[in-house]
Amino acid sequence: MKEGAARANSTPIPKGIWALGFVSLLADISSEMVHVLLPLFMVTALGASALMIGLMEGAAEATALIVKVFSGTLSDYFGRRKPLAVAGYALGACAKPLFAIAQTTGMVLFARIVDRTGKGIRGAPRDALIADIAPANVRGAAFGLRQSLDTVGAFVGPLIAIGLMLAWSNDFRAVFWFAVIPGALAVALLVVGVREPERQPGQVRTNPLRRENLRRLSRAYWWVVAIGAVFTLARFSEAFLVLKAHEGGMALAWVPLVMVAMNIAYALSAYPFGRLADRMHHGTLLALGLGVLIAADLVLAYSTHWSGVVFGVSLWGLHMGMTQGLLATMVADAAPPDLRGTAFGFFNLVSGIALFAASVFAGLLWDGLGSSATFFAGAAFCAITLLALRFAPIQKA
Repeated sequence: MKEGAARANSTPIPKGIWALGFVSLLADISSEMVHVLLPLFMVTALGASALMIGLMEGAAEATALIVKVFSGTLSDYFGRRKPLAVAGYALGACAKPLFAIAQTTGMVLFARIVDRTGKGIRGAPRDALIADIAPANVRGAAFGLRQSLDTVGAFVGPLIAIGLMLAWSNDFRAVFWFAVIPGALAVALLVVGVREPERQPGQVRTNPLRRENLRRLSRAYWWVVAIGAVFTLARFSEAFLVLKAHEGGMALAWVPLVMVAMNIAYALSAYPFGRLADRMHHGTLLALGLGVLIAADLVLAYSTHWSGVVFGVSLWGLHMGMTQGLLATMVADAAPPDLRGTAFGFFNLVSGIALFAASVFAGLLWDGLGSSATFFAGAAFCAITLLALRFAPIQKA
């Protein structure tokens, strides 16, 4: 372990990983400027219920995760990741004007699905590209760095949204138009700043979904998929964090601050915990992250003032920093190199189904029993995931 730690300390993170991180940063600024305001826009301008928001968020995010299966498989088949990543980021940028012109919840749902389809197209090829570019002994750090820069964008976006809402007298639509700019910059940086590794000489093109190829995905990989799915049931849409802040009495223009707090915690923790994942037993680190999520759910369940909500969402962000890059590293380590796109795709397909179920369930609990019931249910699913970890064949990479 000491020798592996020394190698991890001495190996630099490739420039392509940094570029992909800044692409994610710009894209997340664009997405979060819309995402952080969308629940409030739907409730105040379009009259949507919490259940409608849960259905929309679940459908949109599930679409993104399901599309990743096909984009990941295509990237394995063609041996090319970057073109699909570019197409996905471009589609996400083109979706932003649809939010600005939406007049009904149906139009917002369509815009969300287009936007998240772009996310789905780029997600698995981008993650596989990171695994292809990064040396194995710094893979955790590479995923952590990408997550960290991505999350910087996730709190810069809400800050920009707050500033524009104050400057433009709560004009949601003007903010949505402005979000087009960083989305377009992300596409440009990806095109000129990332070089994809060459396909290995003699590598034969084959259908990744053939039975003999799927059999090469190990038992350890499918355990990671199962754990990720149960974990996702405990981590419903972050739209409910925004609604909880509004319920706690925070002024409309300042509600995005809860997402800023969450994403600052996420950004500050993702890279250090990514580096730790290169040295520490993955199951132990994942269990610690689940413990932090349980604490976040309990704080949010009992909070009646916005200050408690800010503390709860900060813990939520810390757990994201501890676990999201780790889960990506676990998928990359458990999959054969030529099937990484497919492996990330299936992982996200199962997680997408779980996210849809979790978001709908969260909306039903919120409307029927109140916000506290939603967060208590999340803590219960965390406990189930902790039990599942006791039986999972997870090892240090």
